[in-house]
Amino acid sequence: MAKYFDVHPDNPQRRAIASVVDIIRRDGLVAYPTDSCFALGCRLGNASGIERIRQIRRLDEAHHFTLVCRDFAQLGQFVHINNVVFRAVKASTPGSYTFILPATKEVPRRLLHPKKKTVGVRIPDHVVTRALLDELGEPLLSSTLLLPGHEEPLTQGWEIKDELDNVLDAVIDSGDCGTEPTTVVDFSGDEPEILRRGAGDTSRFEAVG
Repeated sequence: MAKYFDVHPDNPQRRAIASVVDIIRRDGLVAYPTDSCFALGCRLGNASGIERIRQIRRLDEAHHFTLVCRDFAQLGQFVHINNVVFRAVKASTPGSYTFILPATKEVPRRLLHPKKKTVGVRIPDHVVTRALLDELGEPLLSSTLLLPGHEEPLTQGWEIKDELDNVLDAVIDSGDCGTEPTTVVDFSGDEPEILRRGAGDTSRFEAVG
């Protein structure tokens, strides 16, 4: 059964956050809120957690996982980024964006797009998520909590606990965080490509190049 943590949205309890991080460090899989919608998350090196996410969401090998980072310095350890892209990404973080970029050697091969060798990265603007990342000290490997056959992500912590109790180790509930996923921008080619229009404004990326 998944442990359930009711966390204050503006002042997350340190003890609850530390307990969740302990579960993550022990290779647990958690559902947590972000500034766009709920996500599934585990430690970067957690191979079984990755497979559990694939099974829950029925993802194929070409799916881009996302590394949810605490800040820009941490993000820069895992992706290659030139000056033009740096300015565009820097101006949009923290926020509801996922950026597809060429991965560095710090990213495990199993997380990379099999042909492009890219990975998704983002820096969220959500108090609870940022508290988790601060306590963890490394990125969370994440994927939007959108279940097969569902048109929108799950939005309520109790609903996630009820639906996925036997396949998760913890659920963090800090209130409804919406159903609109991040805007996804692919910077791995010559020109930025908007792969998904979501919670973030796309206008600044349409002008890049």
